Amino acid sequence: MHPSEEFIKQITRRHFFGQSGLGLGTAALASMMGKGRIVTDPHGGGLPGVPHFAPKAKRAIWLFMAGAPSQIDMFDYKPKLNDLYNTDLPESIRKGQRLTTMTSGQTRFPIAPSRYKFKKHDNGGDGAWISELLPYTAQMAKDIAIVRSVYTEAINHDPAITFITTGREQPGRPSLGSWLNYGLGSENQDLPGFVVMTPSWTGRQDAQAIYNRLWGAGMIASKHAGVALRAQGDPVLFLKNPDGVDAAARRRMLDSLGRMNTRLHDQVGDPEIKNRIAQYELAYRMQSSVPELTDLGNEPDSIKKMYGPDVDKPGTFAASCVLARRMIERGVRFVQMFHRGWDQHGNLTGDLPKQCRDIDQAAWALVQDLKQRGLLDETLVIWGGEFGRTVYCQGGLSRENYGRDHHPRCFSMWMAGGGIQGGQVYGTTDDFSYNVEDNPVHVRDLNATILHCLGIDHERLTVPHQGLDVRLTGVEPARVVHELLT
Repeated sequence: MHPSEEFIKQITRRHFFGQSGLGLGTAALASMMGKGRIVTDPHGGGLPGVPHFAPKAKRAIWLFMAGAPSQIDMFDYKPKLNDLYNTDLPESIRKGQRLTTMTSGQTRFPIAPSRYKFKKHDNGGDGAWISELLPYTAQMAKDIAIVRSVYTEAINHDPAITFITTGREQPGRPSLGSWLNYGLGSENQDLPGFVVMTPSWTGRQDAQAIYNRLWGAGMIASKHAGVALRAQGDPVLFLKNPDGVDAAARRRMLDSLGRMNTRLHDQVGDPEIKNRIAQYELAYRMQSSVPELTDLGNEPDSIKKMYGPDVDKPGTFAASCVLARRMIERGVRFVQMFHRGWDQHGNLTGDLPKQCRDIDQAAWALVQDLKQRGLLDETLVIWGGEFGRTVYCQGGLSRENYGRDHHPRCFSMWMAGGGIQGGQVYGTTDDFSYNVEDNPVHVRDLNATILHCLGIDHERLTVPHQGLDVRLTGVEPARVVHELLT
């Protein structure tokens, strides 16, 4: 009998409790070191035949602005709104849109024009209108493609972030980074193929929670999940050997543990046992690779100056951007940063400038740093959140301050690097930044385009699960936005 068939037969009550114990061990390991992966072949793992075609990008960095940045105050310039201050949003524009509980009880939906000035910047084309809040981003208008017509169905944070990162609003599906790890494999056996960071922020502090399932592997093997680097303290918990345990003793322990797990795998055929062995081995190698990676002491002062004054503060967005570049240099396949605090239901003019200061210079520096090292052409950089903000005000409205509710019908993102044609603005919205007028880009289209840049046909990268061939973009129609590509 095949070991996998034997494994299925042995799911008895006693075996169930035995496996539960192993599961707790795996969970403990995950809390110690994240869910990294090891590659055992010289080509870095991955699936046969993947990439499906010659990729423009080898790696990707997603700068995720968790909480939903206000497109009206940053990228989607609507000067006509100034004449409509404090007038009600026409029902012909709102079209009965579903509202959140935060504003569904309002008797009015007063229009709140952006109080920030916009300037048209040379991008080699028709120009890009960018807010005064983003002076550094404006300097790289020729490097980025601004997409103003992204939209989604989800109207609340958790399902919206889950949707854009995993392709489904309900938890349990593999994340984008896990799909890339699964399909393409890792280029560095001493570091995970997928790394996540959650940098600090200076805006509204009571931000939405971020869950590790956003970088989970779902039904794909756990070794493909993201490894989270902590913003403060040791980058990875329990990576150091405890007092009294040297490297040689650690090696002997892992060898013994590996033999025990191998015997168990031979008995029951559970593939997660091999994943567990791989995770222990990766953790052993990370004991030397992670400290070297996270030590910014050898970065030249000229590079640090590019990223801004926060670069030497561990856990900031600026420091995380430098780490992201260092990971890309070392072959990490996918880096994702979740910068929180963008949920400005009120006090937008107090909090949004702080958030923009957190990310503006560092994001610009990351793109320029990759470019000057010859890495931008093979690195895809994505910036954006899970949805946008409403043109109407939530709560009290004045010329100086206002708040904005969640808005899934249109929001802005930008992309740069591998496979993307910079210097363009794609998609338009109506005069209220409320509905997409042309070139809509659904979040499934966004993910299909990201995969395409990395040489992957989103319809062909699948994993069998419960009788279905599951894929990142689901069964609904999704298209690659070829207009954005070089």
